[in-house]
Amino acid sequence: MFSAHLYAQHQNKIFVELDATKRVLKVRQEIVYYNQTPDTLKQFVLNDWNHAYSDKDTPLAKRFSDEYIRAFHLAKSEERGSTVIYSIIDQNNLLLSWTRQKKHPDIVDVQMKNPIYPNHKFKFTLTYEVKIPNDRFTKFGYNDKTGSYTLKDWFLAPARVENNKFVRYSNENLDDIANGISDYEVTLTVPENTKITTDLYVGNKTTDKNADVFYLVGKSRNSFNLIIEPVNSFNIYLNKYIEVSCNLKDNRVTDLQKTALIEKITEFTAKNLGAYPYGKILITQADYDRNPMYGLNQLPAFLTPYPDSFIYEIRFLKTYLNAYLKNTLRLDSRKDNWLYDGIQMELMMKYIEENHLDKKMMGQLSSWGLLKGHNLFNIDFNGQYNYVYLLTARKNLDQPIGDPKNTFIKFNEQIAGKYRAGLSFKYLDAYLGDSIVSQSIAKFYELNITERQTDRKDFENILKSKTTKDTDWFFTTLVNTRKLIDFKFGKIHTEKDSLKITIKNRTETNVPVSLYGLNKGTVVFKQWLNNIEKDSTFTIPKQGIDKLALNYNNEIPEYNTRNNWKKLNSFFPNNRPVKFTFFQDIEDPRYNQIFYVPSFTFNIYDGFSPGLRLHNKSLLDKPFVFDVEPTYSVKTGELIGSFSLIFNQYIREQSLYSVRYFITGSTFHYASDARYTKFTPMILFRLREDDYRENKKQSILIRQVLVNREKSAFVATDDKNENYSVFNARYSKFESEITRHYNFYTDMQLAGNFGKFSGEIQYRRLFNDNRRINLRLFAGTFIYRSTNSDFFSFGLDKPTDYMFDYNFYGRSETKGLFSQQFIMAEGGFKSKLDTRYANQWMTTINASFNIWNWVEVYGDAGLFKNQYRNAKFVYDSGIRLNVLPDYFELYFPVYSSNGFEPNEGKYAEKIRFVVTISPNTLISLFTRKWL
Repeated sequence: MFSAHLYAQHQNKIFVELDATKRVLKVRQEIVYYNQTPDTLKQFVLNDWNHAYSDKDTPLAKRFSDEYIRAFHLAKSEERGSTVIYSIIDQNNLLLSWTRQKKHPDIVDVQMKNPIYPNHKFKFTLTYEVKIPNDRFTKFGYNDKTGSYTLKDWFLAPARVENNKFVRYSNENLDDIANGISDYEVTLTVPENTKITTDLYVGNKTTDKNADVFYLVGKSRNSFNLIIEPVNSFNIYLNKYIEVSCNLKDNRVTDLQKTALIEKITEFTAKNLGAYPYGKILITQADYDRNPMYGLNQLPAFLTPYPDSFIYEIRFLKTYLNAYLKNTLRLDSRKDNWLYDGIQMELMMKYIEENHLDKKMMGQLSSWGLLKGHNLFNIDFNGQYNYVYLLTARKNLDQPIGDPKNTFIKFNEQIAGKYRAGLSFKYLDAYLGDSIVSQSIAKFYELNITERQTDRKDFENILKSKTTKDTDWFFTTLVNTRKLIDFKFGKIHTEKDSLKITIKNRTETNVPVSLYGLNKGTVVFKQWLNNIEKDSTFTIPKQGIDKLALNYNNEIPEYNTRNNWKKLNSFFPNNRPVKFTFFQDIEDPRYNQIFYVPSFTFNIYDGFSPGLRLHNKSLLDKPFVFDVEPTYSVKTGELIGSFSLIFNQYIREQSLYSVRYFITGSTFHYASDARYTKFTPMILFRLREDDYRENKKQSILIRQVLVNREKSAFVATDDKNENYSVFNARYSKFESEITRHYNFYTDMQLAGNFGKFSGEIQYRRLFNDNRRINLRLFAGTFIYRSTNSDFFSFGLDKPTDYMFDYNFYGRSETKGLFSQQFIMAEGGFKSKLDTRYANQWMTTINASFNIWNWVEVYGDAGLFKNQYRNAKFVYDSGIRLNVLPDYFELYFPVYSSNGFEPNEGKYAEKIRFVVTISPNTLISLFTRKWL
């Protein structure tokens, strides 16, 4: 146990008593505050992160809402935490006033009666109560099932000072509290026989009046962990490097295996970073659950792709490195979190290289016969990091790793950004060589445990002191921008014993690239090339080379590796063979991949129709995608199906971030004896906010819909609605989070025999009392019309869907179950009234309000006009079972313009339903919280 003190610390004495019945901590706290600034302080700032749980409008609650996490907003008030401050008294026994910021209630401003002069200390005494939140929100708090408490950042602490100003960071569930460094003395009183585990040092326990009293000490800390539980869940592992208290789930790993694995990991960390200054460390299941190993946590429990010991080893390694770095690096965890992530992931990759080089990304599943041909199951374990980073980069959702942590979307903050940081360190290490990056990390770690505060500039200075190579590109480009890296070969000329090579920089990102020469798969030479901002030509010795490669060993986190090869003795130097793969796979740059998978479609005219889907859409987005799905209609015995050709154009640094060009076609039956054929060329422009966390997007869709409908003996058709073409332009805007959803669109349609204009506004709101309201306004009018058919009219309770946009299971049905399918479009009524269509104009409003959980009341009202008739007012109302909005809903009409619906007879035929069975639509329900 040691601690280097090169500067004065704040001192925190905390006397705390747990009231287990009320789940409250009663606290008396003495803070000796040391003014380390050159200014005289007339106020100081306390972090009160527990109070972030106090209501539904805090920054923490807003982040939950942004990420579609319902638990906090729907929780009962007693499940949320808060802090009640009774008094703050200074050393002169004067009562000090304090305030909470309106938008940041977890930050407390304390007004001084007497100033604190530079390099002087001042003592404060605080009395307050901490109401502990339920741990289901963030894994910190109380657990109903076990009766335990996992506590972190629950007490009031002086905020850190940077550039002579207090750092004001609210709790956003990012584990980046900006506390000033303090020495801690904690006197903890808990019910008798209660077990505690902490990363502070624990003195002798005493017992007083059916309570146990513990004395805890910690030096030079910005926070600490404390677990209180009725039954001890921790094991202690002590070796020459550190004392580890750990309660990670063991997955049937023996104590002997755990001991050996933990010693191996602690030795590896100490050798690559340095000695841990606090002697003991806490590794908790809660910390792992907050930041699990992506991939391991996605697999169902019945799949065991790795040995139990390896799963435990990786979980412990990730959690241990995170705790080790968070407890020792004196960085701004919000501004410079990329350094934590980069060092952690670089060390994880290095550990795998040294100990598990044979492991695959999908473990033992790679040996299963059916899966052997999939690239996903053949990638090395460390190969997963680049592919996961590309998941967001290929969607144009990646962000600069050097940006503040609270600006990241969730997937970048927890996964892709971490991996990109680790890959960037590996890239730099490969370029510099001689273990310079490893030495710089160790030196930077040493600097952190001996000085007060560090930042990225300190790491940059250390790195530059150890090499003469240029490293500015690493900080200015890899860290501070989201520029993509993509090199490819241009022309190659053979000149006697040399090769004249042109390398093209497709993104004009000026970073080094590695060039390899190979002969029959063996590396003949490797060379790093610099300053290829644009196309550049180089001359190299031929040396018997038969193939050239860029980034051969994937040192570079490159956007596209499909263009990194050049065969010298082939007429088609980049020819990649076609590979057919069952189901879907991750991108393999060695092949042109075509995926095939059985599929089915359903409507009552074709039945459950089997098909075969052929496409090239890998798990990573790509510029060009084709999708062909021929299907056999079991009811008609005919071939049906669909196809699409899509070209994606991503624009990196503009609000207009995506342009998609489509050509789609489909043919299905709309009646038992007639089919429709639809062909649509279209273009989609998508726009977004500069702040990616703002879930606001706009789009402009322009398309030409060409439809041919066969005549049917069961559905009335005429010349004007059998073969037609509609030009459609639509502007849409939406904003969405768990508490509020808003979308708006305007739509114009022009055809030979009609023209119409319409618009819709939809608004959903979840109030603080957990009541929900849904409002929708629709208005539409014909510009011109020259047909007597209602086929192109506005539908009051059901659109005619002449452009075949909606997934109707029985689109032409007028009675029976499938005629009761409801799709919210146009009029949006649920009751079927005498007049169901409008051929001049229509305006309706739809509303619903929940009365209990997902049980709602709904009401619709509207005005519409048909030619030669007066405008008509209509309404309906009823009960809505909103089990899963937009995916599974039931509507029970009660009262409408028809009268009291249950008295009208055949009530079961009036019930409307919403059911979604499309896999792609259902998947979006689970991915929206990430992106």
